[in-house]
Amino acid sequence: MGAVNKAILLGNLGRDAEMRYAAGGTAVSTVSLATTEKWTDREGNKKEDTQWHRVIVWGKTAESLQEYLTKGKQIFVEGKIQTKKWTDKQGVDKWTTEIRADRIVLLGGGGSSERSSGGSSGGGKRRARHVSDEEMARDDAPADDLPADDAPADAPSDDDIPF
Repeated sequence: MGAVNKAILLGNLGRDAEMRYAAGGTAVSTVSLATTEKWTDREGNKKEDTQWHRVIVWGKTAESLQEYLTKGKQIFVEGKIQTKKWTDKQGVDKWTTEIRADRIVLLGGGGSSERSSGGSSGGGKRRARHVSDEEMARDDAPADDLPADDAPADAPSDDDIPF
């Protein structure tokens, strides 16, 4: 039997998306997504647990969704879980777990239009910046230093956009 690596998240963005460009020029956007579980314990006390997820969006999808991925926005994410090993500035090995988004749906506030796998064309360039290979290697965000070869090869075309 095969294997499945699928993550499905619904939550709110903790900050605006941060866009960078990989060495090959491919756009890479990083967002911080909060999911909150609420329940009542046996004593009747209300409990809440918030988990933070690092979500990585590649290519044209990252560029077109950039202006919509803003703090507080509720989004639905489908993707796969990736764990990467990296070395910090002091030479200590660390690991980062992140979600590599395949599909993002924008929900709530400001309209509920779907922008999945490509979104609208010509997205905002706010917060976008080019990053040198050396800066990416030093960054505490190891997913952003993936070579352009790791970007999804099946980037959607304008014909794939549902609106």
